[in-house]
Amino acid sequence: MMRILWTGVAALALTMPAAAQDLGGEVQKQMPSLMNIYKDLHANPELSFMEVRSAGVLAAEARKLGFEVTEKVGGTGVVAVLKNGPGPVVLVRADMDALPVVEQTGLAGASKVRVTTKEGVETGVMHACGHDTHMTAWVGTARLMAANKDKWSGTLVMIGQPAEERGAGARMMLADGLYTRFPRPQYAIAFHDAAGFPAGMIGYTPGYALANVDSVDILVKGLGGHGAYPQATKDPIVLASRIVTTLQTLVSREISPLDSAVVTVGSFHAGAKHNIISDEARLQLTVRSYTDEVRAKLLDGIARIAKGEAIAAGIPDDKMPVVTVEKDEFTPAMFNTPDFTQEMAGFLKTRFGEKRVMQMPPVMGGEDFSRFSREENKDIKSLIIWVGGVPQAEFDAAKKEGRTLPSLHSPFWAPDAPAVISTATEALTAMAMNLMPKK
Repeated sequence: MMRILWTGVAALALTMPAAAQDLGGEVQKQMPSLMNIYKDLHANPELSFMEVRSAGVLAAEARKLGFEVTEKVGGTGVVAVLKNGPGPVVLVRADMDALPVVEQTGLAGASKVRVTTKEGVETGVMHACGHDTHMTAWVGTARLMAANKDKWSGTLVMIGQPAEERGAGARMMLADGLYTRFPRPQYAIAFHDAAGFPAGMIGYTPGYALANVDSVDILVKGLGGHGAYPQATKDPIVLASRIVTTLQTLVSREISPLDSAVVTVGSFHAGAKHNIISDEARLQLTVRSYTDEVRAKLLDGIARIAKGEAIAAGIPDDKMPVVTVEKDEFTPAMFNTPDFTQEMAGFLKTRFGEKRVMQMPPVMGGEDFSRFSREENKDIKSLIIWVGGVPQAEFDAAKKEGRTLPSLHSPFWAPDAPAVISTATEALTAMAMNLMPKK
């Protein structure tokens, strides 16, 4: 069995206001069944664009509850619609994909899945970002909404989204007619588990909450040759190194200290042998920002610096660096509608108590849930909340000992799944019902 820490959940339930006890009780009745689903999803993770089995689990559960279910939307996406009289349309989303990570939690029930990627790389697969908790809470929310149709009125659109880790799934579902083939929402809500604070706590961030994410490739060209005769070459490794160091000035000297920005070179590949100067080097960057203006400055600056350093190195025009921005994997910044976020935060505080719901600072991670309410969809009010996943005992011990906890995407990330799932199920259900009151 997976580790189940019921103590924390029970303790949190004791602090729950009386008005929330009924819904909280329904969640607890569902927990044994939901944990079975969670264990199954955790043990059978699927990479981006491959979420066939996971999508099947969500689709089957929704069909049993009376939802109108459509599969293969934007690839492996699932759309489940429950119409329940007049009222607003509310979208609830969960992402389904796992990561190419070998699980090292050492827990019973850990993923042992191995696959060969489309790029031909054999790898382990793990839900190291907690999307298995997202899917399970999605099922829990669907169950509670279907069981409480007498308490709300409107249309519920629940989507299982593929390829969040590649920044592609939301775009693919929208391109496949999500807002034309199915009811268009006035509200979009979701949650993400969090590795930075205790399990069962809820975090919210008005306005910018997560960053623009760009993946940038730089092909640095040179003139190869023998390592003993460097004067006869144009060394791309030296040039690429200069580019790497100069890129650091983009954030430190060209972006205002009051604006958030990140330029990280995550990969540097060049050469094959000690005594050979290669004819090319390849850099891979992740670039983070919040506003469109800062994003444009960073991307323009990267291209300018790459070309400028090449000119300084004497590289001819036909061998200038090639800078490619991976447009298909761009994730726009997540912007939580400020007034809507504050309204929902106040509502959640009423349900869960002031101590369990806290405002969080924005982070530089990415989340393509942003696409459902950005660009041409800016009239849709949107909110993604955090639900803490760190077991309380581990959080307290790490704080006392001054050690760092495993982060999301870590092979050691093991959330307190019952606390995450029960809290998220109740929060999403309560928010959806609040947005679709019975007249």
